[in-house]
Amino acid sequence: MRARLLAADFPTVTLDTSVAEAARLLAEQDLPGLIVVDEQGLPLSVLSGTQVLWLAVPGYCRDDPALARVVDEPHADQFLRSLAGRTVREALPRESRELPVTDPDATVLELAALMARTRSPLVAVVEGGRLIGAVTLQALMDWAVSA
Repeated sequence: MRARLLAADFPTVTLDTSVAEAARLLAEQDLPGLIVVDEQGLPLSVLSGTQVLWLAVPGYCRDDPALARVVDEPHADQFLRSLAGRTVREALPRESRELPVTDPDATVLELAALMARTRSPLVAVVEGGRLIGAVTLQALMDWAVSA
């Protein structure tokens, strides 16, 4: 099985997309992440749901999980509101990382290795300088366990 056969259309965002909109896309479409594209529509990064959470969860709660317990429930339920006015650019890691991008001829094992190495729940598939879709961890695992 090759990436081109597992790839599906996938929503994209730009660096200037609001994180709130990205979170909405993740939730409404039950996505593991989003592909961040440049002005030409080529992948710059993958924004995982956990990166959105990292930006939304107050630093003091990330540093000391016990402090998250002392926040009352009504306020704890609203933690995503802290994303207002923030952009995808702010949610991406500062250090450069290997991009989870491959060509359509990549095998399932190549896709799995790339996902594992980059710790990405999806891989963008690019052909001829154009994003043709993405392979999600779910699609990869569904195919692998049925093979």
